[in-house]
Amino acid sequence: MSTQILVIGGKGKTGRLVCQELLTRGARTRIGTRSPSGGDEVAFDWQDPRIADAAFDGVAAVYIVAPTNNSDHGTIVPPILEIARKRGVQRFVLLSASSLEAGGPMMGQIHSYLRDEVPEWTVLRPTWFMQNFSEQQHLETILDEDAIYSATGAGRVGFIDAADIAKAAVSALLADTSWNRDFILTGPETLSYADVADKISDAIGRKIKHINLTTSELTERYLRGGLDEAYARILAEMDARISEGSEDRLSDGVFALTGQSPTSAAAFIRAHKSAWARKPE
Repeated sequence: MSTQILVIGGKGKTGRLVCQELLTRGARTRIGTRSPSGGDEVAFDWQDPRIADAAFDGVAAVYIVAPTNNSDHGTIVPPILEIARKRGVQRFVLLSASSLEAGGPMMGQIHSYLRDEVPEWTVLRPTWFMQNFSEQQHLETILDEDAIYSATGAGRVGFIDAADIAKAAVSALLADTSWNRDFILTGPETLSYADVADKISDAIGRKIKHINLTTSELTERYLRGGLDEAYARILAEMDARISEGSEDRLSDGVFALTGQSPTSAAAFIRAHKSAWARKPE
C-alpha cells in the first residue's frame, strides 16, 4: 500500500517507533502532535476539529492513539474520525488494549466505531508494555525506591515490547489488504510483577521489590499523579483483573502480523538495563 500515513501521537511511546519503522519501509509519514516543530510534524488535537481537519489533508491511512487526558473516547474520537473519512482517509489502525473488547470503555468505544463504520481497519490490543518499567510510571519508583507498585498480586502478564507493537502497526498500515479484525498482542511468556522485579534485580545488581496495593490505594496514587478520577479508577481496576488472571495468556498476534517472534522480557531488560542505573550524586 503506497500512501501518506498520519501517525497520531507520533512523538509518543508507540507513535515514535511507528514513525521510525515507516521510514525504514520508505513510507510517506506525517506526525500528528499537539506541539509541532516543523518538518513532517503537523498540529493535531482530538478536541479541535478545525486542526484535525487540516492534519488529514492528503492522508489515506491513520495510526490512532486515543487521547490520554480524557477517558470519554466514545464521545471525543469518532467525530474526528468522521472528518478523516470525509477527507478521504481509507484505513485506520487503532492502538487499544488487550483488556478492552469492542464496546467496552475507552478505546473499546473506538473499536466499535471502526468495526461498524469504516471499510478498512485493524485494532491492535497489546497487553502491558515492557516500557512501563524502563520509561513510564514504574521507572521513577524503581530509581527512587527500588520498588514497583501495582495491585496485580501474583497475576501474570505477557508483557510486550512497544517496538513489536510498532512493527505490527506498520504491517497493518501497509498491508495490501486490510485485516478488518483485532489482534491481541503479547510477548512470548507470562510473568508476574514480582518476576519482572527479580529479572531487573538480576540485570542491574540491585534488589527491586514488588509492592502490592489494594485497588483503592492504587487509584489514590494515580490521582496524586494527576489523572482524572474516572481514568485512575479504570487503570486500577485493570490491575485488579490482572490479579484475577485476565492477562495470563499468550497470543500469536505479533507473529501473524510481522512474521517475527516477539521480544522476551530477559532480552528487553538486558538491552535497557542502563535505564535503571542511578545517576551519581
